[in-house]
Amino acid sequence: MNNKVAVRICEEYDLQIVQNHIAEIYKITDGPDVLGKKVLVKPNILSDNDPAKCVSTHPVVVEAMVRFLQSEGATVVVGDSPAVHLPRFRADKSGILKVCETTGAKWVDFIINPVEKKISNRSVRIAAAAYEVDLIISLPKFKNHELLYFTGAIKNTLGLVPGFSKAKQHAVHKNRNSFGEFLVDLNEVITPAYFLMDGIMGMEGQGPGTKGIPVAIGLLFGSTNPLALDIIASRIAGYDPVVIPTTKSALLRKLWLRSEDEIEYDGPDTDTIIKSGFHKIPVSGNNNSGLQFIVRRIKFLRKTERRPVFIQENCSGCLKCVQICPVQAIKPMPTKKTHIILTDGKCIRCFCCAEACTDNAIEIRVKMFGV
Repeated sequence: MNNKVAVRICEEYDLQIVQNHIAEIYKITDGPDVLGKKVLVKPNILSDNDPAKCVSTHPVVVEAMVRFLQSEGATVVVGDSPAVHLPRFRADKSGILKVCETTGAKWVDFIINPVEKKISNRSVRIAAAAYEVDLIISLPKFKNHELLYFTGAIKNTLGLVPGFSKAKQHAVHKNRNSFGEFLVDLNEVITPAYFLMDGIMGMEGQGPGTKGIPVAIGLLFGSTNPLALDIIASRIAGYDPVVIPTTKSALLRKLWLRSEDEIEYDGPDTDTIIKSGFHKIPVSGNNNSGLQFIVRRIKFLRKTERRPVFIQENCSGCLKCVQICPVQAIKPMPTKKTHIILTDGKCIRCFCCAEACTDNAIEIRVKMFGV
């Protein structure tokens, strides 16, 4: 691992152009030698949706990386675990399964025979595929994230935790700072060898699910260092990097970087590529854990927090939100499963329900009245 981050302007999903940029970025940032290696390419597939929604890494970026690695002598497999991972999941609608079929890269199902690993003194399931390859190449997406503000390289590793095991971690790590600490712990245990972020099109607004808004960013980012990449990408989105819980945690530990000044940046002047007007997640001023404890226990103060709000007329009754909630704070009305009820006193504001919803039936906002 080094401290190099390369950024290149790339405004369209043209396979050859993207592959050329990847080759250049990979070389400049001293990407690892893959000759004769088995490599897992791990995109961000939050849910299997049309690429135009910008929920997942675009299939052109996935294909360009697969073809680049194959040209360098690697055997490539591809896989990820979505928020709601059902048996025999394959990334069909997102176009990533077709990439596998076109390139000959094998699709691997993360839910099969996961491996138990100790993380944060707890047993966590990790996809067996992560231990059956020589290297992991992570392809995060440039997106907002309601809990972590911005999702990037460090967060993308969570996809190696298959199925509902991801949501269970929210029941253990019940606020954004604690969850950020867990994600850094996870990356210490299993660190991908390289990170290539798809920022050609990104997502602003209520990301990372389908409620977010696709937005042109026009950039590709690459690094062996997940913290360095996240700092550069979040700055371009307009965030102060230290408000991002994963970045804050890693910097405090002096893990991967001791300070932002150590980053070796190669790309356009960052002032010229900052996304002006990018619709960010409102950053909470409440980062004191003791104050958070009090707020969570005073009903009126809890009403001032952003929370999931269910739009019943959009709901299809799929119940993914009920399935994924780690604290059983959500249930359907017994007589009408499209009428979802949130028990606010139980809700830990992890926003997993909004991530899993593909009906645009959940908004994250302040709601002063209702249960």
